Amino acid sequence: MKNLFLTSSFAEVADLFARFEENVFQSKTVTFIPTASLHEEVTFYVGAGKDALEKLGLVIDVLEVSTATDEEIIKKLTNNDYIYVSGGNTFFLLQELKRTKADKAIVEQVASGKIYIGESAGSIILSPNIEYVKEMDDFRAAQELESYEALGLIDFYPLPHYTNFPFQEVTESIVSKFTGKIELRPFSNTQAIQIKEGNIEVVG
Repeated sequence: MKNLFLTSSFAEVADLFARFEENVFQSKTVTFIPTASLHEEVTFYVGAGKDALEKLGLVIDVLEVSTATDEEIIKKLTNNDYIYVSGGNTFFLLQELKRTKADKAIVEQVASGKIYIGESAGSIILSPNIEYVKEMDDFRAAQELESYEALGLIDFYPLPHYTNFPFQEVTESIVSKFTGKIELRPFSNTQAIQIKEGNIEVVG
């Protein structure tokens, strides 16, 4: 059964994750993937996400997918208790996950019941296809990405940062263009989409 906690800004909803998990975090480990942020100028959310996880008691094990070995990717995704995929450029993130086959490893781990935490781009890549966020993220950052087909762990399309600065205009534009065409689920920085035991709920 899939256990997913999708956020726009994890640091702002870490308390909601604590309620979602209902477990003791102390000394549990999380595979922290910051890859999406590599080509971004603004990256404060990476540190904020780490701080929030550590405050919960989790031990962070960083996995930089773009430079990791195949063995390291499999070992960390398999052995750690949680998977956390940070925000940034969705297209570059998907490119690197596919190139290293980390996408398949993540899908396998989630299928086995491991909890996945997504932040912004890390939430979007679970959708069937990421083309809908072309207006939000620069797709040119992923020159080797041959297909926008994503991980497909959910059958809807999360739209993070809805109503939040500086994404008000672009998220409204995406809603305007794609409403009725795909199942969009807009949510703000203070909300999360949680999927547990087949139930999908927006909280916050």
